[in-house]
Amino acid sequence: MEKNTDEQLLLSARIDSNSEIPISTQILRIAVYDEFKAYETYSKIIEKFGLVQPFVNIKEAEAVHYSVLVKLMEKYQVEIPINDWYLKIEIPNTLIECCEMGVAGEINNIAMYNNLLQYAQENDIKDVLFRLQAASFNNHLPAFRSCVLAHYNSSNNINQENIIEKLGEYQVLLDDIMSGNIDENSISKIFSKLNLTMASGVVFGGAITALLNNYISKQNIKEEE
Repeated sequence: MEKNTDEQLLLSARIDSNSEIPISTQILRIAVYDEFKAYETYSKIIEKFGLVQPFVNIKEAEAVHYSVLVKLMEKYQVEIPINDWYLKIEIPNTLIECCEMGVAGEINNIAMYNNLLQYAQENDIKDVLFRLQAASFNNHLPAFRSCVLAHYNSSNNINQENIIEKLGEYQVLLDDIMSGNIDENSISKIFSKLNLTMASGVVFGGAITALLNNYISKQNIKEEE
């Protein structure tokens, strides 16, 4: 299967200021590739578990998101990356794990747009990036968090106050990302405060781990620049 020549850049979801690829091209290709990932992830979840919410609605939203980005790419004559996510994505065995994965994916998406917006110059590109980030922050992330909350709230092994406390801890991490104050120490601090062996599964364990791994991998890329 044909691959994207800038695959490492796309997977890093981060602008490389030393690359010969124009910044606006990097921004649009990274953004649409990430939206492809979300769309294919939620599509495969629906294939496995049926027409379950919130995945059906969010899948439809992701299609709108990447369509908007494709229009911008056509305007600026940027080549659309190959969507090769379907074969790369592995879906968990339970819906609650899928919801936790959705939380991690949307937070990583929000953090990605933070990085892209630091480099965007064109007003129409900045406007689209802001709107897509807002959709993840205001719509998609709350939907997945509600999915997680509903699952554990229905469990006899955990009380509502406990899970709400965990949601609060998670919100602190998200707020740090949005404010640009995130660093390895603050992630580790919040990570260590969470009880990752609750109930029958890991409440946000997969989400926090994915976010932490994502941060560390990006730090490694930054150090190599």
